[in-house]
Amino acid sequence: MGPGFKSQRAHHKFQTTIPFLGLSRLFSNRRVHELLDSWHPTFIRKKKIMKSAEVARIWEANAENWTRLVRAGYDIYRDAQNTPAFLAMMPDIRGLCGVDIGCGEGANTRKLARLGARMRAIDVAPTFIRHAKATEDAAPLGILYQVANGQELPFSGETFDFATAFMSLMDMPDHGRALKEAARVLRPGGFFQFSIVHPCFAPPYRRVVRDARGAVQWIEIGRYFEPANGHVNEWTFADLPAKERKCVEPFRTPMFHHTLSSWVDLICAAGLIIEKFGEPMASEAQAAAEPTVADTRVAPLFLHVRARKPI
Repeated sequence: MGPGFKSQRAHHKFQTTIPFLGLSRLFSNRRVHELLDSWHPTFIRKKKIMKSAEVARIWEANAENWTRLVRAGYDIYRDAQNTPAFLAMMPDIRGLCGVDIGCGEGANTRKLARLGARMRAIDVAPTFIRHAKATEDAAPLGILYQVANGQELPFSGETFDFATAFMSLMDMPDHGRALKEAARVLRPGGFFQFSIVHPCFAPPYRRVVRDARGAVQWIEIGRYFEPANGHVNEWTFADLPAKERKCVEPFRTPMFHHTLSSWVDLICAAGLIIEKFGEPMASEAQAAAEPTVADTRVAPLFLHVRARKPI
C-alpha cells in the first residue's frame, strides 16, 4: 500500500510500530527514527487482524501531510539510507516492465523509471495517487498510476518482468496473499524485491540506548514472537520543526509484525525463490552527516529481500 512505508525513532513522542503498506510507507524510514529510540507501545491493541479497508482509510487520512512532509525532506531514513541501498541491490532493469506496489506519492517509482524501466504503480490511498499523477503530468516518465490494493492486484497473470514494494508490504494485513499476488503477476524468471522494517531488530518492543553525548551504544529488543495484527501507532517525523508539529496532526499507522522465519515461509509458499537479502548499515560518513541513521551501525533497521519466480 502505498505508502507504503516507513521509519522513525525516538527521543520522540513516538511509542511504537512497524513500516509500511507501504511504506514505503509505513516506515518511510523516518518513522522508524521517531519510533525507534523508544519503540514499545502505547498502541491500540487489536485481537483480530485489521481489514484492508480500514488500513486504506488510515493511509488516506495520512496521505496529504505525508506527501508534503516527505517532499520537504523530513524522511531522512528513506532518502539517506533505505532507498539508495534498495536501488543498489536491484538488478539491471533497463527496458523491463515493472510494477511498484504501494507507491505512495511516487518518489521511488520515479527513480525506477529513471533507471530505464517501464513502470506501473498502485496504492490504496487516492490522495497519494493524485499527487503521483500530478508529478507525472508535470514531468512525464511514462508511469501509469492507479488506485488499487496490493492484495488484489488489477493485472493479468505474468504481466511484469519485476515488481517492487518499498516499505509497503509490511503495511498490508495479509502478507501471504500480497506475496502470492506479486508472484502471480510476474513472468517466469521475474523477480520481486521489497523492503520492510527488520523483523528481528524492530519487533513490537525496541529501544535505542545512548550515552550522555547522545551516541548510540546498543539496542534493546523484545516481544519478537508476539504477533501484531494492526496495532495503531501515532507519531510524526523526528526532525519536524516544533512550529510545524503544532500545525500537523500526528500520523496514525497500523503495525503488522511477523518473525523472520514466518516471512521466509510466506515467501516460499508464494512459489518464490529467495536469492538475496540486504541489511543496510550506515557508513561512518553517513552517520556523521545524518545522525538519525547512526543506530543502523549497531543493528539494521530494514530488511531488503529479492525473490524470483521459477522459470
